[in-house]
Amino acid sequence: MKLSDKAEEILEALWIAVEEEGRGFEEQERISVAADDPAYRELTGLAFIEVREGRVYFRSEGKEEGRKTIRRHRLAERLMMDVLNIRGETAEDKACQFEHLLNEGVDAKVCTMLNHPTTCPHGKAIPPGDCCAEARQNGDLGVVPLTELKSGEEGEIAYILTEDSKKMQKLMAMGVLPGNRILLMQSFPSYIFRVGFSEFAIDTAMAREIFVRR
Repeated sequence: MKLSDKAEEILEALWIAVEEEGRGFEEQERISVAADDPAYRELTGLAFIEVREGRVYFRSEGKEEGRKTIRRHRLAERLMMDVLNIRGETAEDKACQFEHLLNEGVDAKVCTMLNHPTTCPHGKAIPPGDCCAEARQNGDLGVVPLTELKSGEEGEIAYILTEDSKKMQKLMAMGVLPGNRILLMQSFPSYIFRVGFSEFAIDTAMAREIFVRR
């Protein structure tokens, strides 16, 4: 089932109003749209909401779908900031566009890549998914900085997180590219790692900017 973008935005607004702001049914009509709006008909047809006497009533099925929609949006915000280094209003606009592409399955992969974040860049909670519970149960930390690996441990490079373009170019020239395998050989006094058949030494600050999937 794929909801329209407008329908997902309505569910987001309702979920925030009910679950985070604690607004009751008598207040929900303030965030409603016109009764003949196609997105409204879409949601009532799926029994996600009810409209009675001009007021919106959030059904339990709708709350769950709203929760998933909020989760996708806030994961998209984290992706924009943490991986793509897009901030401000541009990040919010891109997150709104990208969230609609994060269907079930894809959002779990993004969540794992981001190491199961609990809050969005604005400090609001990200509803956890099944992948988060499984990671906690299995002790799987998902994606971690290179500094979290022990000497002799190996992983797959997930992404580089730095605002310094020169650092980015230097690391990429070393072969530090998403998908490549990286072996940490030494962590003190400097970090020495191997990518392919080449070995490199970097300082702690740069090692923190390399994120690895164990």
